[in-house]
Amino acid sequence: MPATDTVHISLPDNRHYEIRIGSGLLGEPASWQDLPKASAAVIVSNETVAPLYAQALRQRLLAVYARVDLVVLPDGEQHKGWDSLNRICDHLLGEALDRKTVLFALGGGVIGDMTGFAAAIYMRGVPFVQVPTTLLAQVDSSVGGKTAINHPLGKNMLGAFYQPERVIADLDTLDTLPERELRAGLAEVIKYGPIADAGFLCWIEDNLDALLARDKVALAYAVRRSCEIKADVVGQDEREQGLRAILNFGHTFGHAIEAGLGYGEWLHGEAVAGGMVLAADLSRRMGLMPDSFVDRLRALIARAGLPVQPPRLGAERYLQLMRVDKKAEAGAIRFVLIESLGKAGLHSVPDALIVETLTAHGAA
Repeated sequence: MPATDTVHISLPDNRHYEIRIGSGLLGEPASWQDLPKASAAVIVSNETVAPLYAQALRQRLLAVYARVDLVVLPDGEQHKGWDSLNRICDHLLGEALDRKTVLFALGGGVIGDMTGFAAAIYMRGVPFVQVPTTLLAQVDSSVGGKTAINHPLGKNMLGAFYQPERVIADLDTLDTLPERELRAGLAEVIKYGPIADAGFLCWIEDNLDALLARDKVALAYAVRRSCEIKADVVGQDEREQGLRAILNFGHTFGHAIEAGLGYGEWLHGEAVAGGMVLAADLSRRMGLMPDSFVDRLRALIARAGLPVQPPRLGAERYLQLMRVDKKAEAGAIRFVLIESLGKAGLHSVPDALIVETLTAHGAA
């Protein structure tokens, strides 16, 4: 059996599940044991990932389930909407699958979010398993139970909190990940340092070259530590009533970038990277962090090959889009800002300071 790291996520009401991290987990029988009993399972994937891994997963699942179907969706953030969600539901309803049916999300964050949302709403809830195949999904979106689709007015604005039964993060799937997607995933790894673990930020700086070279030891540690931090936060605040918001460092600006440019123009991780540069600058303007932190984070993001120059959407457009952000209250925009290295908090920020930051970075 391959060496496996296991991160446990504990939730209220004695709910819990495992995040299993390692190489060769797709082909390991133990990965698929002790899941909910059912007569049928459905793998949901996309046109890019399905040809690579769907049949191998299906063969493993046929040892557990009498029937294993496959639903293949178009690839890309621009397809994270009602049409794709309905294709999943059309299959479930059209095949008269019952409420014990188990869904398996095989793909990146888009597939994981949509499959989880479909599981949450089909017959008021069926079990699902996350099988993330991108770095971004392995370190972030597959963990914690946020499921959603996009709306033209805002990213992830329609969804539900719905936890998976298990997360299987097979590091070997990262071998086929395009370079741009790997770098985008690193943005979500980088964010964990400033918000929760200053030592991890130092580790990322020291090991960035190994991560870019897809060194399995480095990747295993990055995924595990990221999941440990997220599991700890989600365990304390499952439904984002307070603490969990810190996981959205860079995301308020980032979601505005994605919606403003059109979903898919920038990858989610690229938008988060640009958003972190802006949020770090805002942290400085609010008197929370020194210039040296802004320069340090910007340099690391640039070394990772991620954008440090946000797109020029105009200040009014940014403000309009960010007022729809889930952290906004009564029209006031709130940002996750760094209060000290390894500690973040949610802050209301005057529009004038936001415009200053956008102007300083050529985005206004």
